[in-house]
Amino acid sequence: MAELTYREAVARGIAQEMTRDPDVIFFGEDVGKAGGVFKSTVGLYEQFWRQAACATARSPKQAILGAAMGAAMTGLKPIAEIMFSDFFAVCFDYIANEFPKSRYMSNGQLKCPLVVRTANGAGSRFGAQHSQSVENWAMMIPGLKVVAPSTPRDVIGLLAAAVRDPDPVIFFEHNRFMP
Repeated sequence: MAELTYREAVARGIAQEMTRDPDVIFFGEDVGKAGGVFKSTVGLYEQFWRQAACATARSPKQAILGAAMGAAMTGLKPIAEIMFSDFFAVCFDYIANEFPKSRYMSNGQLKCPLVVRTANGAGSRFGAQHSQSVENWAMMIPGLKVVAPSTPRDVIGLLAAAVRDPDPVIFFEHNRFMP
């Protein structure tokens, strides 16, 4: 059996969780038929389009994360993709104040079980606004979990753990593994 690539592991991990739990949904820019900017979600749209594996076109990043938060608070388990972690700057209020604190501020009445997948890091010639490593922005926030898989096997296991977690998880994928 051939070794899985990092990119294939992303699609397999998402498919595994969407198959296991019908409340898991997946969305983000260009992740539908296009398979995402890194082609790591190829085939998911065709397999899960009825279960909300969809592209958000050129939606503002804030809209993607706001939709993920609303879905999470109503019982779904969204996996939302923000293409590049650099874009966290424009939607940081959700990441720093809304997701991680909703359960605590509501005295446990609201949960926010969501995963935000994003590419992080340099080395792939994406340019200045697509090549930063911003995991430290997320690591300082109480109530927010941060993971960064280093192997394809890590991707599948950490993605499963992230989706099944009752709290928000930021899932950083180094963009050098992806192209």
